[in-house]
Amino acid sequence: MSVSPSAFLKKNEENNTEFVETKQSQATFIAPEDPLQNLCLASQEILQKAQQSGRSKCLRCGGSRMFYCYTCCVPVENVPVEQIPLVKLPLKIDIIKHPNETDGKSTAIHAKLLAPEFVNIYTYPCIPEYEEKDHEVALIFPGPQSISIKDISFHLQKRIQNKGKTDDPKRPSFKHKKTEEWESCDLNDSKCKGPTLRKVIFIDSTWKQTNKIITDERLQGLLQVELKTRKTCFWRHQKGKPDTFLSTIEAIYYFLVDYHTDILKEKYKGQYDNLLFFYSFMYQLIKNAKYAGTNQTTKLTR
Repeated sequence: MSVSPSAFLKKNEENNTEFVETKQSQATFIAPEDPLQNLCLASQEILQKAQQSGRSKCLRCGGSRMFYCYTCCVPVENVPVEQIPLVKLPLKIDIIKHPNETDGKSTAIHAKLLAPEFVNIYTYPCIPEYEEKDHEVALIFPGPQSISIKDISFHLQKRIQNKGKTDDPKRPSFKHKKTEEWESCDLNDSKCKGPTLRKVIFIDSTWKQTNKIITDERLQGLLQVELKTRKTCFWRHQKGKPDTFLSTIEAIYYFLVDYHTDILKEKYKGQYDNLLFFYSFMYQLIKNAKYAGTNQTTKLTR
């Protein structure tokens, strides 16, 4: 694409305050019980126009797409990049995508489109090395060893302590020195500042396919976090799975909201709501189509 998203980052950050106060535009039909209706979003007028005009060309690969190119991770020609909100995140995000996951159905692309400076997508078996930084990384995935977000700091500090105990005592290092300082600190003391979470990993896959990725040895031993209280409203919710199993963009959004309040200890004022810019618009279109008795799901989501 001729225009780089990073060129507009500063401008979008300045405009985000205004965007966050703007309530999303409503479509013709209002689907009942919309769980996303109270989000603080940038104007979605550009998406409404794009939906009315139909598919458009990707300026990179030339493919015909609706709203954005899920191959190149950029908006299409009739959705100018400068009219797409850019979201500033408090940490980096890695998304590990299953090779059989259909690009056109993945919501992980939304995160890359809306927070390009903070999000990287890798296609399995390509996985970055996390072992040396496992005290700064968390894997968001449900499981028997998963903890809640509010306990992240506690467990990251314990990891630093355990690393210190296995380090070679004859080889002093900055990490060892810091470990000694944290060992003398009460882990339950809010004044005790230990290591900081810097990167979060999400798996983008159908739930049936996740086993291949989650059991990869490169992800073993990472701190695992589960979002236990959030419920999905994804239109492709998989039968037989609990409603706490979220789509990728939902998981990213809800994690950041809880991280902001539980870890950063700051009041949430909609700073990350625009991560659902595309998702909420598609959700409303699909709900409206069902509400109006039409069947346009395939067209609207590809």
